[in-house]
Amino acid sequence: MDTLINRMIRAAKLDVQLYEEVEKDQTAMSQAMAVVVISSLAGGIGSLGAMGLSGLFFGMIASLVGWFIWAFLTYFIGTRLLPEPQTKADMGELLRTIGFSSSPGVIRVAGVIPFLGAIVMFAASIWMLVAMVIAVRQALDYQSTGRAVGVCLIGWVVQMVLYGILFALLGAGSGL
Repeated sequence: MDTLINRMIRAAKLDVQLYEEVEKDQTAMSQAMAVVVISSLAGGIGSLGAMGLSGLFFGMIASLVGWFIWAFLTYFIGTRLLPEPQTKADMGELLRTIGFSSSPGVIRVAGVIPFLGAIVMFAASIWMLVAMVIAVRQALDYQSTGRAVGVCLIGWVVQMVLYGILFALLGAGSGL
C-alpha cells in the first residue's frame, strides 16, 4: 500500500519518472485501477450534494469504463494516427500511465465543502488533464508535448461524442 500511495503522490506531483516507471511495470495494472477507483470515489463523495448516493456508484462505474475507453482511444490515435517515429506502446502501458494520471482527482473529495466545491472540481479536472498529457507523452515516447495534448484532446472529443450517443440511446435526457 505504501508503494501505491507513494506513486499516487509522485503522479500528482507530475513526476515524469513515475510515468516512465509505471509504463514499464507490468505488475502496476491493479494499482492503476485502484487509483481510478480511489479518484472516482473521491469525486463521487465530493459531488454527493449535487448527485446524491446513486451518483457515487454510477460515477465509479463510469470512471472505470471511461478510463478504459480513453486509454483505448489514446492508444489508437497515438500509435496509428499521430505516431512519432520512435512511438512504440501497448494498451497496458496506456492503461497504467493514464490510470495514475487520475491521482490528482483525490482532491475532489473536498468538493463537499460549500462554496468551494466547483472550484475544487475545476482545479482537479485541469490538474488531471495535465497529468494525462504527461502520461500520454511518456507512454507513447513522444518528444513533443504538443502532440500529446493533441492526442488527449482528440480522444476527449471522441469520448464525449460516444457518451452523448450512449446517453441518447439510454434515454438519459428523457428522465428514464
